[in-house]
Amino acid sequence: MKFELLDINKWDRREYYEHYTKEVVCSYSMTVNIDISNLRNHKLYPAMLWLLTKTVNEFHEFRTALTEKGLGIYDTMLPAYTIFNKDKKNFSVIWSEYSEDYGAFLANYNADVEKYKSTLEFAPKKNRPANTFDVSMIPWVTFSSFNINAFNSDKYFLPIFTMGKYFEQDGKRLLPLTVQVHHAICDGYHVSMFIDSLQNKIRLWKQQ
Repeated sequence: MKFELLDINKWDRREYYEHYTKEVVCSYSMTVNIDISNLRNHKLYPAMLWLLTKTVNEFHEFRTALTEKGLGIYDTMLPAYTIFNKDKKNFSVIWSEYSEDYGAFLANYNADVEKYKSTLEFAPKKNRPANTFDVSMIPWVTFSSFNINAFNSDKYFLPIFTMGKYFEQDGKRLLPLTVQVHHAICDGYHVSMFIDSLQNKIRLWKQQ
């Protein structure tokens, strides 16, 4: 993991960053229905975790963070995600090592879920790396909007993804996906480009 500091004085988003962190502290979310028809024969959660991570790693806007060292960009990101304890009806947050090879990532995911599936801890897998972003899924309900109220939104710039219950429409399987970002780092254009890239990867999923 590498973290490259930004020179804010030379950064082309300096005015936007200062406006949305000092004058109008502003994060926002966008909810879209992603066509996941090509994932029908695959386990949905790990597939989407891999696809989201692969796409996050393509866009520096989704890898920009504020750390003790300052504002900068991680070279790679890993997914931190929720797992559900069906007996106790609570969730835990774990993370998995990412690999460009989906089979390798799936093996990491399966090992982590198997190890922690019965835990009652909020964060049972220790030493979570700084270069992680959050993903969760609410598979019991289909939603058209979702918003997380982060009260440290003047300092937290990494994306947060939330998925809902998929549904069938016009012969397609659609998945509600909410992307939450900070306006100091990401505009609507960047989120739109991210969604387009993610959707294109799913269209090509048969090559996996």
